[in-house]
Amino acid sequence: MAELLVLVPDPARAAVVGPGAVVTGTGAAAVGRAVAALRPSVAPGTPVAVAGPAERLDRALQPGQLVVANEVWAVRSDDDVPVVEQVRRLPSATLLAAELRRDGHRVAVGPVATVGPVATSGSVAGDPPSAGGGFAAADPDARFDGGGEPDVAGTSPALLAALAARGAVAVDRDSAWAAALAGDDRPLAVVRSIEGAAATWSRRDGATAAETAMGGIRGALDRWARACRARQVVLAAPRSFCAGVERAIEIVERALERFGAPVYVRRQIVHNAHVVGRLAAMGAVFVEELDEVPDGATVVLAAHGVAPEVKAEAAGRAGFTVIDATCPLVAKVHHEAKRYAARGYDIVLIGHADHEEIVGTLGEAPDRTHLVASPAEVDGLSLDGDAPIAYLTQTTLATDETAEVIGALRRRFPEIVGPNADDICYATQNRQDAVRAIARACDLILVVGSANSSNTARLVEVARREGCRAELVEDAGQLRLSWLVGARTVGLTAGASAPESLVAEVVQALSSLGPVEVAEHRTTTETVRFALPLQVR
Repeated sequence: MAELLVLVPDPARAAVVGPGAVVTGTGAAAVGRAVAALRPSVAPGTPVAVAGPAERLDRALQPGQLVVANEVWAVRSDDDVPVVEQVRRLPSATLLAAELRRDGHRVAVGPVATVGPVATSGSVAGDPPSAGGGFAAADPDARFDGGGEPDVAGTSPALLAALAARGAVAVDRDSAWAAALAGDDRPLAVVRSIEGAAATWSRRDGATAAETAMGGIRGALDRWARACRARQVVLAAPRSFCAGVERAIEIVERALERFGAPVYVRRQIVHNAHVVGRLAAMGAVFVEELDEVPDGATVVLAAHGVAPEVKAEAAGRAGFTVIDATCPLVAKVHHEAKRYAARGYDIVLIGHADHEEIVGTLGEAPDRTHLVASPAEVDGLSLDGDAPIAYLTQTTLATDETAEVIGALRRRFPEIVGPNADDICYATQNRQDAVRAIARACDLILVVGSANSSNTARLVEVARREGCRAELVEDAGQLRLSWLVGARTVGLTAGASAPESLVAEVVQALSSLGPVEVAEHRTTTETVRFALPLQVR
């Protein structure tokens, strides 16, 4: 990608922004002349950033706060009614804003209106407004009025109020005209720094705060520019929801329909913040323990399974309607633990101690079960040499790492037995296979899902073991521009508890940085479905 070009309204901002900043002036005529002179020398595809001061329309904005425009409006006044003659949408605004926040800035995102010359502060209370129409010259010595609202010289308060009512958060005098340089073939970003917002700020204080903030934007702008490019996105398939997750979510939804809100859910129904948030908005109440639930309530036990004592507690509560949403594949591991324990086996359980699934499985035979997470921990096992030994595994582990642990167990305990069918669930296996299939062709793999999702975290590990850079993102808002620098081919998948809609949002975010060609690589097609509990059929 070509070097970043930054357009600023005056020499003072050019000095603050740094090398490569070009002064355009302000107002449609001056900026238009500057853009016309620049256009022949600016290569197609060159990222263009427009930066400078602005006045707030949103009362919540404060001096020194940055506004990243998701739209830029070119506005003229028709009897105090704003006429938006042109709208330029800037879809990468969210990514750039997140990058600026990580750099320590206060950042808002919203439409920025360009109405012509804007006073760098308002008039002293009682001063008459400047003569002229909507493009009158600004008064350089003006100040904010006693009410603390921005007074754009020559632009009526009614026009500003109308712009704010339409959703504009800030107003300036050059962004829309400067944005014309980007055209259709150059990425565009607009970052404005609020110079004035409250009566307690003098013109000088507001300008100082704005200039300080403007001086810190270059790093994020450079990362944005380097991330802008055409790229290919390869979707790994299968991805996103598995049958167990779909079943668990449907259980809560049907419980709400049948029994009404609130429906209480012990722990997260599945490990995904977006899913939990959506169900909470529908009336689900998520609790850590059953003692937080009132008598007579409807209670759903989450998909990861629970220990027998939790089920016993639920059964003993007055009037509880208990619906068990445990994934059938997790329930299978619980059944195996009980079966081996009843036959006198010592059980080696492979998994992560802090995962809810492991806590539940350990509860089935706590006196006979020994937890390991790695081959090294196998060497530390102290087992009764006279008792038979069996192993079980958490369902959401990485298959290759689990195979290493099982290999270590077989070497130490040659007579050890395991389940008739692999405990690692089909969906975990399929998603890992899909990542392996695309990893070596990608510069970067993005895995969508929550950090507390075991199967999601394993997808990141699998990609990295295949030699590909990989990052976990909760959603598109967690994308870092620095990850995308040099990434021509980006693989994309999602954990079994992450909605497909989040994948679509990531694709949309990537497309905001340049043309995207999307292809899907499918390794298998899933047809598994699980029946619902009787209470919600």
